Amino acid sequence: MEDIVNIVGGGLAGVEAAWQAAEAGAKVRLYEMRPVLQTPAHRTDKLAEIVCSNSLKSDEPGTAPYLLKEELRRGRSLVMDAAAATRVPAGAALSVDRGKFAELITERIERHPNIKIVREEVKSIAECGMRNADPSLFSVDQSIGSPTIIATGPLTSDALTSDIMRLTGDDQLYFYDAIAPIVAADSIDMSVAFKAARYGKGGDDYINCPMSPEEYQTFYDALIEAKSVPLKRFEETRWFESCLPIEEIARRGVDTLRFGPMKPKGLPDPRTGAEPYACVQLRQENLMADAYGFVGFQNHLRYGEQERVLRLIPGLQNADFLQFGQIHRNTFINSPKILNETLATRADQRIFFAGQITGVEGYVESVATGWLAGLNAIRALRGQPMLKAPPTSAIGALCRYVSNVETKNFQPVNITFGLLEPLPPELRKKYRKKRERHLIQVERALEDWDEFLADALPQRANTCA
Repeated sequence: MEDIVNIVGGGLAGVEAAWQAAEAGAKVRLYEMRPVLQTPAHRTDKLAEIVCSNSLKSDEPGTAPYLLKEELRRGRSLVMDAAAATRVPAGAALSVDRGKFAELITERIERHPNIKIVREEVKSIAECGMRNADPSLFSVDQSIGSPTIIATGPLTSDALTSDIMRLTGDDQLYFYDAIAPIVAADSIDMSVAFKAARYGKGGDDYINCPMSPEEYQTFYDALIEAKSVPLKRFEETRWFESCLPIEEIARRGVDTLRFGPMKPKGLPDPRTGAEPYACVQLRQENLMADAYGFVGFQNHLRYGEQERVLRLIPGLQNADFLQFGQIHRNTFINSPKILNETLATRADQRIFFAGQITGVEGYVESVATGWLAGLNAIRALRGQPMLKAPPTSAIGALCRYVSNVETKNFQPVNITFGLLEPLPPELRKKYRKKRERHLIQVERALEDWDEFLADALPQRANTCA
């Protein structure tokens, strides 16, 4: 009888989990409900379709996001390999051509001999783990009680959400997330806008729209008066602080945008040599460079209002909008009460959660939990001890957070140095500057990570190529 792992959800966490389990020798059934059942945010049926932004955040050495990416790269991550192959200019950040990225991952998953994609909605965890397979699927019957990874992300279907709630015994947790708009490159007035990366990092990777004090005030007034898409009356608004809609930021004070997504620091206008009063950045969306997304401009304004308000930005008066911002509800579980550091549930060591539904926020953070869950699922099936990532590592820090943090007010989190195991007192005393301490933390983490990988990853015949 062959090893079989069920994975529900074909997003970033799900495909990474599938790849790792398959590369370790398991037969994988990867369930994806699209296109049978679509979500409010997705546009295609491709695996690993990313919907909010094309940025995987900073890839600058010595930063926490870099450390997380580097751990995954060294761990033979499918997603990180695909990101490298579809990278677009974005200064010190790692950004991808979203379409090519999803196409590449879908192609690699489809052609993996150990992975079978099943296009249907999974409504019950037990049903998924206990159902009998079609004998033609892998030429074997499914074992009873196969390990199952729930990686359905923030847009989990209503039926499966209800089943998860029965499993956890807790009320559903949720927060609202928003998507930034995208404009056609040839509709941007480059006689007003200019190309540059902040502080010159990355050359001319961004398009920047400068604002005078008068232009900023006009934009601000229009923004806070614009009509938003109404929320459902029975739902409480819980915004994730790192992804606040611009209109919510603006309501906190007239200058909040100038010190947030519209900050002009490090972006001098080449025509004047001075930093503008405020500045809107646009980031390249694809390899053809014919589409640019607003950086930090997620919102939940009505489409007509978005068009009216955003065209007040200098250089965008004739903007052709390829995508408007939108809002959707992100679901996550109360992980510290439910999960171990292995990402298995405390109640059943054959049920795992991975991705944003665990309470990690961010594309790469989701990939990281999928990476570990995929390796541990096959270990659970084979009766092997499950892996715990080193406490000094970024992946270890994320798993420790979602399994151990105080549950009274559990909130989604990105990777930061604040989550990592601190340096010993003697090193903190020796290295006074934060930058120096961070570099030491990264160096220490990668040394421990390499030692961990030597035992964690088996010798594999297949590669990401």
